[in-house]
Amino acid sequence: MATTELYTKGACVWVPDPEAVWVSAQLLQNYRPGNQHILIQLTDGREMEYPVLPPAGLPPLGNPDILEGENDLTALTFLHEPAVLHNLRVRFLDYSSIYTYCGIVLVALNPYEQLPIYGEEVIDAYSGQDMADMEPHIFSVAEEAYRTMIREEKNQSIIISGESGSGKTVSAKFTMRYFAVVGGAAQQTSVEEKVLASNPIMEAIGNAKTTRNDNSSRFGKYIEIGFGCKGDIIGANMRTYLLEKSRVVFQVLARSYSVHIIS
Repeated sequence: MATTELYTKGACVWVPDPEAVWVSAQLLQNYRPGNQHILIQLTDGREMEYPVLPPAGLPPLGNPDILEGENDLTALTFLHEPAVLHNLRVRFLDYSSIYTYCGIVLVALNPYEQLPIYGEEVIDAYSGQDMADMEPHIFSVAEEAYRTMIREEKNQSIIISGESGSGKTVSAKFTMRYFAVVGGAAQQTSVEEKVLASNPIMEAIGNAKTTRNDNSSRFGKYIEIGFGCKGDIIGANMRTYLLEKSRVVFQVLARSYSVHIIS
């Protein structure tokens, strides 16, 4: 929480808005402890008295203009909801970037369109590079996991989370594509294709239509990719878990047969 000494005339603050969620405003007077209101001016020129009574209290302070569009949220002076939303918005609209770091976490915005940022030339650019030296990208996270696995000879995990329609399956696809290329399978990504091709079958009884996605997976997916001693892909398997059974209406019953071979 920022100290009250920072709430001086000319300071930028964020105030709640019923449509835009948060809007920027400027203080028109210094705040003194005990004041029940502060005078602010919104970006559209309107002046208003903002109540600072509990539980809301003083509005969140805005970050300096020099930090606008930072590629790492932890670099912001003030890290709160309006600051995060504004920084992501600036990077998306002004920098055409859907990726932003928050420390070792990669925040991704779904653009709902194909972007030319996943080609083999981009993979080559991120291969062998440190996360701090490159712009935020899903390939940078994949490269960090791949290099750590090779260097320390230990299993690594990449956790992809988000709400329905956020692009989790696509992010997993691009991660596997990266591994296929850097692992020496640039010309044949059969492992990636087979794992992805199994998705429709494994999700057949678990998908549901939502307001954001017509074919939303109700499964969690655990994808394990095996690498050889030279860093090449040697196999993969996928398991599903946490099926939301409340979304399943019914399951079609069918006869099944099998052949048992005993030797």
